[in-house]
Amino acid sequence: MPTNFDATGKRWVEMEFLVPGTPDQVWQAIATGPGNTAWFTKAEIEGKIGGQITFHFMPGITSGGTVTQWEPPHRFGYVEVGWAENAPPVATEISIVARSGDQCLIRMVHSLFSSTDDWDSQMEGFESGWPGFFEVLRLYLRHHAGDTAASFQISAEAKGEDLVVWRKLLDGLGHETADAGENWTVDAGETFFGEVVRVRQDEEQRYVLVHIAGDVPGVGLFGIYRMGEAVRLSVCRFFYGPKAAETAAATEPTWQSWLDGIAKA
Repeated sequence: MPTNFDATGKRWVEMEFLVPGTPDQVWQAIATGPGNTAWFTKAEIEGKIGGQITFHFMPGITSGGTVTQWEPPHRFGYVEVGWAENAPPVATEISIVARSGDQCLIRMVHSLFSSTDDWDSQMEGFESGWPGFFEVLRLYLRHHAGDTAASFQISAEAKGEDLVVWRKLLDGLGHETADAGENWTVDAGETFFGEVVRVRQDEEQRYVLVHIAGDVPGVGLFGIYRMGEAVRLSVCRFFYGPKAAETAAATEPTWQSWLDGIAKA
C-alpha cells in the first residue's frame, strides 16, 4: 500500500489486523518488553508517557525512542529518533479495540513529517516488514499468551537471484518446497518438529512460518528479503516456557553458523 500524505507534510502508512485474545492480553504483548520479546524482538519499555523504549534487533542493531501515548489497555504510542541516517523522527501509534469472539482489532500507524518523498520507500518497508511478525503474534496469543518467552533475530548476506537463495534456505531446512499445513522435521541450527502455518512468496519477501512443538514450544520464522544488490537471509526464533531463555542462548550461535553456511553455499 502506498504512503499516504496531506498538505501539512505528514506522511503515514497504516495497518489493521485481528488477533485472538482480550485487550489486556494484547496490551501485554504489544506494550511491554517481555511481550514484544515473545513475538517481535527483545525490548525494554518504560510504561509511562515520557518513558524510554528500546528495541534490540539483530546483534549490534538497536532502535530507541520515547513513549508518547500510554492508555492501558487500548492506546500506546512512541516516537523514534535516529531510526535511519538523517531521517526525521517517526511516530508509531497503536490502538487495541475488543471485537466479538474473544478477538481484538489492532490498528498501527507509522507517521513522520517531510516535504519530500525521500522516506516513502522506508515507510512502505515498515508496512511490508510487519505481516510475518503479526502471524507470530497470533500464534503466541492463541497458544502461549502469558508464557515466559525468549527470542533472537539473526541474519546473513547472500548474493544471487532471490529464488535461488530461497531454495538454498529451504534445502538447508531439509525441504524442497513449503506449503501451509505440512508437518516438518528440521535438523539445522537445532532439531525440532512443527507445523508450517504460513508461507509467503512475492517480490518483496519470502518466508515460512513454523509453529514448533516439543519440550520447549515456539515459533520459527525463516525467510529472505532483498536489500539492494544483496539478499538477506534471516532466522527469527521464539521460545516459550520455563526453558525458553536457556534454549535461546544455546541455539542462537548454532543457528548463526548454519545461516552463514547457507549464505556462502
